[in-house]
Amino acid sequence: MKLHKPVSARQQAQYERALYSAVLALDSQDEARAFFRDLCTPAELQAMADRWAVVELLQQGMPYREIQRLTGVSVTTVGRVARCLLQGSGYAQVADRLRNGDAK
Repeated sequence: MKLHKPVSARQQAQYERALYSAVLALDSQDEARAFFRDLCTPAELQAMADRWAVVELLQQGMPYREIQRLTGVSVTTVGRVARCLLQGSGYAQVADRLRNGDAK
């Protein structure tokens, strides 16, 4: 069996930029749904949807344990999402755009 050569950090960065460009090329929720269903396993897609639900619930001020109960997401994951929100990450930026009606 032939082993694959590891991808360099530079090549990995190029792959990531290409992925982000592909996401930015999506024009509708239907296109996004089709793209992400092709790109991700059902478990990966569910994990991302769960994290996004956590963002919304945290912004409503819901306690971590209640979010865990409602979503099934671990308290550790809830905490990670909360830290990202506090640091002004991508979650916060996108949530603000959606709240302000600035999304595509």
